[in-house]
Amino acid sequence: MSDLFTQSNLEGDLHRPLADLMRPKSLDEVVGQAHLLNPQGAIGRMIGQKRLSSMILWGPPGVGKTSIARLLADASDLEFNSLSAVFSGVADLRKAFEAAAHLRTTGRGTLLFVDEIHRFNRAQQDGFLPYVEAGIVTLVGATTQNPSFELNNALLSRTRVFVLKRLETDGLTELLRRVEAFYGRAVPVTDEACTLLMDFADGDGRHFLTLLEEVFALPIDTLMDREALAQFLQRRAPAYDKNKDEHYNLISALHKSVRASDPDASLYWLARMLQGGEDPLFIARRLVRMASEDIGLADPTALRVVMAARDAFMFLGPPEGELALAQATLHLACAPKSNAIYIAFKKAQALATRTAELPPPARFLNAPTKFMQDQGYGVGYLYDPDVQGGVSGQSGFPDTIGPQDLYTPTEHGAEARILEKLASWRALRRG
Repeated sequence: MSDLFTQSNLEGDLHRPLADLMRPKSLDEVVGQAHLLNPQGAIGRMIGQKRLSSMILWGPPGVGKTSIARLLADASDLEFNSLSAVFSGVADLRKAFEAAAHLRTTGRGTLLFVDEIHRFNRAQQDGFLPYVEAGIVTLVGATTQNPSFELNNALLSRTRVFVLKRLETDGLTELLRRVEAFYGRAVPVTDEACTLLMDFADGDGRHFLTLLEEVFALPIDTLMDREALAQFLQRRAPAYDKNKDEHYNLISALHKSVRASDPDASLYWLARMLQGGEDPLFIARRLVRMASEDIGLADPTALRVVMAARDAFMFLGPPEGELALAQATLHLACAPKSNAIYIAFKKAQALATRTAELPPPARFLNAPTKFMQDQGYGVGYLYDPDVQGGVSGQSGFPDTIGPQDLYTPTEHGAEARILEKLASWRALRRG
């Protein structure tokens, strides 16, 4: 790597972005993904055993997906061919497959890298299947989206999904060390400002390198402090570290203020987090949790309000969409509270673990065939809407354990009405 850091290279490569210049030259130079790439990691073992299989690399932007794909091709002596699902279509795929098939006749394989593979539609994804199955290409797809939702089951069954991690402080520090060696001098910022620079990168190595390139291009003789760096980059300095104590302290304060029915404090902590640069969708996810964990059926509208606020924020974006999150926060803080759903589900999980082998009651099973009818499936089942009062009193639990009381509604809000009904229903089930 020392050759990369020579002054002659620096002068000769001024037209290339720093992020491109700093691409790793081997798999052991990739930062932040040792859990996959070291000799004991899943991909590292493949390379060691010389048996590279098709895979999907799932992770946030700037963590090395493209670099890893290129280096896998080198390490496996495969021809590297790259496509982007954003710019490519069926014709491009056909050309890639034809080229790979032709190359295979010469005894050489092809690694086909498809960036943003989730952007291909279902039919296009199906087009990969025969070529992957026949070994004409070793497919390496890259995606920032959950493959379980975005990729065909058929394609997933023929590939392995590997999760890449956002770069933590250690990984960003290693990139910084390499950049300083490249330029032959230390980054011209204070330690506090350097921490801020890493916060701005938010785990994205490519973005971090872009920020460093801007900083190193400055004609300054003194070190920039935190505020000067924030002003130079025209970014709001985060008020707290989104990955460490303050991140968790503030979301805890917001959650407990809502739980305590304190709308004023709830709004305050919401504002603190948004001003600090927190991801609004992270806050929205926690609000969803509050709606189910702390309110539940005491106010059945709470979850709908939060989901609507999430959608409104995604539609409007900041800062206008932040008002929808404020509305949802106030709704939750002012709503009647109940953790009955949370407690009931914990009981249900524990009971399900202890009785995992028990079958459903036969009367609750469908009997579409004569054999199943002969086995007693569906016998004795009562259709509740046809019963006077609309409740038959049949228990849905396995016969060997009988009715169980897991859910205990509170007397707060709408749950008070459920409490009265539930008592009569349970009395019916117990005869």
